[in-house]
Amino acid sequence: MSKGKYYITTAIAYTSGKPHIGNSYEIVLADSIARFKRKEGYDVFFQTGTDEHGQKIELKAEEAGITPKEFVDNVAGTIKDLWNLMDTSYDNFIRTTDEQHEKQVQKIFKKLYDQGDIYKGAYEGLYCTPCESFWTESQLVDGKCPDCGREVKPAKEEAYFFKMSKYADRLIEHINTHPEFIQPVSRKNEMMNNFLLPGLQDLCVSRTSFKWGIPVDFDDRHVIYVWLDALTNYITGIGYDTDGNSTEQYQKLWPADLHLIGKDIIRFHTIYWPIFLMALGEPLPKQVFGHPWLLQGDGKMSKSKGNVIYADDLVDFFGVDAVRYFVLHEMPFENDGVISWELLVERLNSDLANTLGNLVNRTISMSNKYFDGVVTDTGVSADVDADLKQVVTETRDKVCAKMEVLRVADALTEIFALFKRCNKYIDETEPWVLAKSEESKDRLATVLYNLVDSIVTGASLLEPFMPKTAERIVAQLNTSLRAFEECDKAGQYPSGNRVTDKPEILFARLDVKEVVEKAEAMFEARRAADTATTEPVAAAEEAVIDIEKKAEISYEDFDKLQFQVGEIIACEEVKKSKKLLCSQVKVGSEVKQIVSGIKAHYTPEEMVGKKVMVLVNLKPATLAGIVSEGMLLCAEDAEGKLALMTPEKEMPAGAEIC
Repeated sequence: MSKGKYYITTAIAYTSGKPHIGNSYEIVLADSIARFKRKEGYDVFFQTGTDEHGQKIELKAEEAGITPKEFVDNVAGTIKDLWNLMDTSYDNFIRTTDEQHEKQVQKIFKKLYDQGDIYKGAYEGLYCTPCESFWTESQLVDGKCPDCGREVKPAKEEAYFFKMSKYADRLIEHINTHPEFIQPVSRKNEMMNNFLLPGLQDLCVSRTSFKWGIPVDFDDRHVIYVWLDALTNYITGIGYDTDGNSTEQYQKLWPADLHLIGKDIIRFHTIYWPIFLMALGEPLPKQVFGHPWLLQGDGKMSKSKGNVIYADDLVDFFGVDAVRYFVLHEMPFENDGVISWELLVERLNSDLANTLGNLVNRTISMSNKYFDGVVTDTGVSADVDADLKQVVTETRDKVCAKMEVLRVADALTEIFALFKRCNKYIDETEPWVLAKSEESKDRLATVLYNLVDSIVTGASLLEPFMPKTAERIVAQLNTSLRAFEECDKAGQYPSGNRVTDKPEILFARLDVKEVVEKAEAMFEARRAADTATTEPVAAAEEAVIDIEKKAEISYEDFDKLQFQVGEIIACEEVKKSKKLLCSQVKVGSEVKQIVSGIKAHYTPEEMVGKKVMVLVNLKPATLAGIVSEGMLLCAEDAEGKLALMTPEKEMPAGAEIC
């Protein structure tokens, strides 16, 4: 009997380029939750897709010499291929260029306009030309743009705005009365303290500076700006209709049970999206979970070096389920996880090849060696059996408890604790010793039966996380995966059944040195291919720039500033921001998070691995909802192009600049 519906979504991937492994983590995480809920007995609907509008895509298409639609078609195809490669069981893949979505977005905009929630106005304030952003006096930092630190000038631009403050009190009440709405709790505290309680400003929901977007159908100079377009996919993808003719599917599935998103876009999903829904008269999603990032931990990956890790790279090296295991197991609940080639090999060898693969292989091999593959429960038990069976029968509920609060890594740990207990059971019972005596043959048979039975339960619980591996295990044991309600009982394997006579190696051990060398060769080939397609750049004529001089300062003023060399170990785009990158910068023994308005000049991949000059004692500031703990130093030419300041010679992270 079904436990009811369960509607889960991921954030839709932005089609500016191929997602790296950190982006791919989210779809695997969502898939494991969806599969687990299905196993629990829920009627699951799992939606993902692509976000395909905006100025950045318009510019990238122009650079590529193709139309924006051709550009997003190519990238959306790549993203869908990656999601399929990772064996994700989504039920719907929505694209924001889908005709039905665009039609409903226009109707939503018109409805909100007609009821007075959207009004036509203008940005009028202080404008930063490089960032294309308006600011109020209170938002400036030392009188300058809070994103890039440049001068701002008075300006005005026509736009449509949404009255956010109209619904702010209602949203605050909802968050206070629904503690499960925003998870983890640290994300909820951030939203309340940094955005809602200080007061919301009206939100711009249209633009006139680019054309690649959904037109405002009653004012075609405007296109509907990103979040009102992108966020509504969660309802348009399941049949929402603004006129009241929503489908049965929508009536069944909404509200969503879980929006699974990255921590960098939590504000848009827990403030803007709920307020849009309130204005539409629709229920709010039950929960929004802002997961942490999967960072490239060795600090040496960048697009310019040709060594960014993509999901299909890792699959070529390790296989789909090994990659799924790694990204799920290595991601903490709240803090960022780290990925490196060395750690991947370590996990594959220790957890997958040894703990799991070796357990299955030697259990089948002993069954064939001692009993011609026939597994029989003779009933000859010992005290040690009870402890094994207790672990087996209790694991399902432990895993369920972890999954209920989305602690997926901890759920996997519980399952592998079962496999480790099986390995310990082998050491305790010593089947090879029992095999030496005819008198202990029946005891040996029961030992092997207990092992096979326990492994089937473990594989059945492992299925949502590593589906192909689970199927391969039970196929070798000549049985099928158990239903969820059967995973809390021991002794269910059919006595007298025969396992395969040719056990396969589930995961072969790898040599870390060989893997790293192979990865470096792959990256070298990638760099060579990129170089071959890059046209030579003409040398620029030597130039000088004179800038307006500032007032003189004393040495004591200068001495207050602390500059050090930093190494960028990770970098991510600030979602939907045209100018901001968020870098994790290693300075000595600490890591600082620094937000910089340099997105137009560097990609996140290009940033990683760079040694940079950092102002480290700048007072922390919040930019686009993210705390920035310093400033990266750049040079700027007459055309506004930026270049990071880097040390001439190799210097360690933390070296003082004086």
